[in-house]
Amino acid sequence: MIEVEEMGAQEVHALLERADYGHLGCARDNRPYVMPIHYAYEDPDIYIFTTEGMKTEFIAANPEVCLQVEEVVDPTNWKSVIATGKAERLTDKEEIEHAMQYITKTNPTLTPALNKMWTDPLGRASNITLYRIHPDIISGRKTLPPGETRGPANSTNR
Repeated sequence: MIEVEEMGAQEVHALLERADYGHLGCARDNRPYVMPIHYAYEDPDIYIFTTEGMKTEFIAANPEVCLQVEEVVDPTNWKSVIATGKAERLTDKEEIEHAMQYITKTNPTLTPALNKMWTDPLGRASNITLYRIHPDIISGRKTLPPGETRGPANSTNR
């Protein structure tokens, strides 16, 4: 059986910097909505580039969001980070330019946000939106290497 432990702050930040893809969770009217999304991390902020659509509608109604990022080698070797906070839509030109520097460094093609197939009848895919999330809480967990344990030698929970 695998054993899981909390990740230290340095390891959490390293995973957020290394990865560029996760799942963004939103909620509106007691309905959850989770979507895959590319992001850019500049400690302590997370930047998201998207086009208008369901996620921007959910965020406008309730800016409290959760980003989940994972690195999975196999079912017994993985790391996962959760960052929760308020998504702030960027409107200031300098802030947008700053965010775009980080976003295009991790995702130069801006896919899948910029994808003609995703243009809806209202043409919303042509309206880009940038958000900054300054997490209130960041936590992470990881598996221990096979055979390694942090619990008592005779633990029944292993």
